[in-house]
Amino acid sequence: MRGGGLLVAGTTSDAGKSVVTAGICRWLVRQGVKVAPFKGQNMSLNSFVTREGAEIGRAQAMQAQAARVEPTALMNPVLLKPGSDRSSQVVLMGKPVGELSARGYHGGRQRELFEPVLACLEELRGTYDAVICEGAGSPAEINLRRTDIVNMGIARAAKLPVVVVGDIDRGGVFAQFFGTTALLSPEDQSLVAGYLVNKFRGDVTLLEPGLDMLHGLTGRRTFGVLPYAHGLGIDEEDGLRVSLRGTVRESVVAPPVGEDVLRVAVCAVPLMSNFTDVDALAAEPGVVVRFVDRPEELVDADLVVVPGTRGTVKALAWLRERGLADALVRRAAEGRPVLGVCGGFQALGERIEDEVESKAGVVGGLGLLPVRVRFAPEKTLARPVGEALGERVEGYEIHHGVAEVLGGEAFLDGCRVGSVWGTHWHGSLESDGFRRAFLREVAAAAGRRFVPAPDTSFGALREEQLDQLGDLIEEHADTDALLRLIEEGAPEGLPFVPPGAP
Repeated sequence: MRGGGLLVAGTTSDAGKSVVTAGICRWLVRQGVKVAPFKGQNMSLNSFVTREGAEIGRAQAMQAQAARVEPTALMNPVLLKPGSDRSSQVVLMGKPVGELSARGYHGGRQRELFEPVLACLEELRGTYDAVICEGAGSPAEINLRRTDIVNMGIARAAKLPVVVVGDIDRGGVFAQFFGTTALLSPEDQSLVAGYLVNKFRGDVTLLEPGLDMLHGLTGRRTFGVLPYAHGLGIDEEDGLRVSLRGTVRESVVAPPVGEDVLRVAVCAVPLMSNFTDVDALAAEPGVVVRFVDRPEELVDADLVVVPGTRGTVKALAWLRERGLADALVRRAAEGRPVLGVCGGFQALGERIEDEVESKAGVVGGLGLLPVRVRFAPEKTLARPVGEALGERVEGYEIHHGVAEVLGGEAFLDGCRVGSVWGTHWHGSLESDGFRRAFLREVAAAAGRRFVPAPDTSFGALREEQLDQLGDLIEEHADTDALLRLIEEGAPEGLPFVPPGAP
């Protein structure tokens, strides 16, 4: 097999396209198939830096790990990073090329990107045995079909068979499958081979009559019913759509090693980016991570994290409006731990000069760290390696802000003053030795008898999660039929489901 392909579409956003794509990639690579993920256009505030210094969506980096290949810009040629409800930064082949309104993007620029996107897919198909593509939102967004470069537009151009994923846990999945199909043109429908049910709870035999009726109505089969799986903790794609108020990050089911748990509160700032940074903390036995937006929720926290954000000045205003800024200042004065990452690090500094992101000019920071930040037009994209707390650390950087550190103790690229730490480095807590050393410092400052587990490996836990996704596909999907689709394309003679696209 060479150049086979499949598009995993969804009835809605968050239907499970990302994890199903990752699961198919992991299942295929375990069969000896050389496979790569692909998503032509992604909208996400959770991004990653490849080894060649390109910025792509974290979901595609996770899928590349599932496929056991190095992520590259080819796998996500267009990344949109929202700056508001109406505009996004456009990242093309891993580099920012400008800021566009939604109308400006869909009004013409998106279509201009179709050929470069298609070229990336074809390059991958020329290199790999199979390419598993992920769609975006729903293929039945008929208002956007004319300029589509990620769903049926790319499927038609590349002659890819399409499997539509639906989240049955939300209800209404049969209507979603039928309606999605019936709103596509005859040409688009001819590529929709069938469906995958995601997040099913209960006895699958009770679902089968509905699947049979769906087959009768559409002429398309269901390729599998995937059960609801707990504790996967796989990277979310989009920090803008997900409401994190009160959300607790899933952690391993294991008691703490020491006598105490450690409570981590993450400020749910606007336009939060790379909130997956705290997943490595949640992976530690005895560490409880939750997202908060009220000052009283910081009172019992042993560590407060101010995470990355696409809008540092906006996040600062939000922290002040909510009373969280004053609570953070009080914590610092009391010697209670605070960690700022990327935009959060910038917010903890003395001053921000921003003529790029918010164009707000000079804005005062929280003054907890002796740092001054100037926003540069060029974005820093890097994969640094260093040492902190006596341990080796790897991370990645994605920021316009250039920090001038004027004092404190050195801490990665930032600094530390008392129990306040700041760095631009995302992903540093995935370095196991460093994470344990950092948590020991936090526990000591917080007066907690918490002891990090000596053998927690975040990388091994992530591999276990990816294997679980592969297992879900292998055990609950018709893998022979999926393999035929990948190799041969959509079957001939799939019936048209009226009314079709208007």
